[in-house]
Amino acid sequence: MGSVKVTACCRQLFLPHARALALTTKMASSGNIICSLRRNLSSSSRLRSSMPAWVIDEYGNNGVLRFTEDATAPSVNSASEVLIQVHAASLNPLDISMRRGYGSNLLKLRRDPVSLGQNGGEFPIILGRDVSGMVLDCGSGVTHFKPGDEVWAAIPPWKQGSLAEMVNLTEYEVSHKPRSLSHREAASIPYVAATALSALVNAGGLCRNNCTNKRVLITGGSGGVGTFSIQLLKAWGAHVTVTCSHNAEGLVRGLGADEVVDYTAGDVATELGLLEKFDVILDNVGGDSEQWALGLLKSWSGAKYVTLVTPFLLNIDSMGLLEGAVHSGLNLHQKAITNMCNGVFYRWGFYAPDGPALDEVSQLVDAGKILPVVEDTFLFSQVPLAFQKVERGHARGKTVVTVAQEEEGTGVTEEEGVTSDTPEQVREEVRQAAPKS
Repeated sequence: MGSVKVTACCRQLFLPHARALALTTKMASSGNIICSLRRNLSSSSRLRSSMPAWVIDEYGNNGVLRFTEDATAPSVNSASEVLIQVHAASLNPLDISMRRGYGSNLLKLRRDPVSLGQNGGEFPIILGRDVSGMVLDCGSGVTHFKPGDEVWAAIPPWKQGSLAEMVNLTEYEVSHKPRSLSHREAASIPYVAATALSALVNAGGLCRNNCTNKRVLITGGSGGVGTFSIQLLKAWGAHVTVTCSHNAEGLVRGLGADEVVDYTAGDVATELGLLEKFDVILDNVGGDSEQWALGLLKSWSGAKYVTLVTPFLLNIDSMGLLEGAVHSGLNLHQKAITNMCNGVFYRWGFYAPDGPALDEVSQLVDAGKILPVVEDTFLFSQVPLAFQKVERGHARGKTVVTVAQEEEGTGVTEEEGVTSDTPEQVREEVRQAAPKS
């Protein structure tokens, strides 16, 4: 993934020069147009103090989700920030976990370092880690985006999410949306892309330059991270084996999986053991899969086991920040040393939002190498139903929420059964759905 790192470096290295160039360009030829567009798109948003959003005021089940028209509207407060109008969002298992309070201790501290030991100060929280939309306003130092640009992003878990009219991110967390996708399709990709890239590249050591003929096993391959990882690895030339249930086999084979093992048909460990050993295993399942998966790696060849199901945040939630972090560190160190003695590497993978990484993903999407996998789409007024869908598990791709009206010809058609809501329609539909007192 060398080009991603280069892109990130270039963004920072040339930032001062690009600022000067942008200022000169504005003054010379296109300044009036850009400034006019900025005023037209963002003047109303800068003046507004509230917006419609789905929030939670406490942790719990689906009943804690609340629609409000008075959520605090974000605004550009620093030179590197980008204000985005949300056109579409999508849900991930992380949103279900965060609704229940997963990671609350560490995330609250990340949001507000002076909140250590305080309870409840993080509310209200807006969930949603994926966004596809349009830039409304930019800080004075932003050079890669301008008002009117169509963008997508994976939102850090400590920031307010995309189940709202607007979201505020830094320039380095945002990327230009693939031109070939609608906002609905684009919203299905950023979170799973950021997670898969962090696991496969940072922890697994893979990239497009070293993947040819590498054997990779993906457990739980029919969900969002799995379906993206299959396509990415095939684009890079890897041989991909996937575990999933029988009714998802057609999906993962259609995305390029070379071999598929049905985990419901018998002893999956035995069946996988009959295959040639693997260079990298990406574990999306956790549990007892760790016990048998490590034996499927090639010994003493640099093979790596990467799990996305780690106890890190759970330990901090249950033990506190210091004790939980120390316990997690010792646990990881012990497993890493034990498996290193057996000739394989043991790693934890984490979700890591990265705008420059999405730049490369966007190119792969527009080249037809990666397709969006959308299982279901909900209106903004149906967010609780979308959460119920994700909470049932056994995903076959992503669950998307349409937030703003898309331009004609780029959105979801009526034949697909879904249209976008306007804010006024959302308010009316939520009122009608609310229990009568």
